[in-house]
Amino acid sequence: MTVKPSAHARKQYATTTANLTARIAVHAFSTNPQDWFSWLDGHLPLAGAVLEVGAGTGKLWTRVDHVTRGLDLTLTDFSPAMCEHLRTIADARVRQCDAADLPFPDAVFDTVVANHMLYHVDDPDAALREFARVLRPGGRLAVAVNGADHLAEFNLIGELIGRPELTLLASRNDFRAETGPTYVARHFTDVAVEAYPGDLEIPLVEPVLSYLASMAAEPLTPEQRAAAQAFVQGRIDADGVYRVRRHTVLITAVR
Repeated sequence: MTVKPSAHARKQYATTTANLTARIAVHAFSTNPQDWFSWLDGHLPLAGAVLEVGAGTGKLWTRVDHVTRGLDLTLTDFSPAMCEHLRTIADARVRQCDAADLPFPDAVFDTVVANHMLYHVDDPDAALREFARVLRPGGRLAVAVNGADHLAEFNLIGELIGRPELTLLASRNDFRAETGPTYVARHFTDVAVEAYPGDLEIPLVEPVLSYLASMAAEPLTPEQRAAAQAFVQGRIDADGVYRVRRHTVLITAVR
């Protein structure tokens, strides 16, 4: 890790939703016919008062019908741009705040969701303590996180074109699929892990380049873009698609 995770997250997300949107879009090429958010709809332990921390663009709630289910939904994010987008979600309260400093009383939520966000904080334990604090006794936690080998074929491109900072792990803490259950178990009980199946098979170069561009603080040079394009196109010519491994898990636990 070369920079603090929170500093990198601010650069990526504080003023725009475009980078996150581009990264979500590439998962349209999943080999799993059930997209990630629809899969979560059947696996999240949702009940009563629900808090999603680091809710991003709120994409989850386009698949999960919180209104029909009668959920009392609260969404938070540190990013003003994300919060502005979150305010378009019907019947949801939105608060801009840090994950490790939640502006809520103790024991007021039945479920806390942290979907692909704990690797962006500087201190995962501090955030998990806050999640435990705001949950009622017996409340449920759901944390989604990726493994160290997640999207390794995207990381490979960054290394090949001389942009190693484009790799996912370069700006994240050590909260991953491999370490996350141990982190969670320090603060919660009944920790369980379930893997989301499916990889990516991308038949075109442009979605890969768009993904890389979303990771870059500085745009790719024409030479770097050309090198990435040639590498990916070579794989597509040989295999019919550019194959990318995914390693994503849902960790659940009880307060």
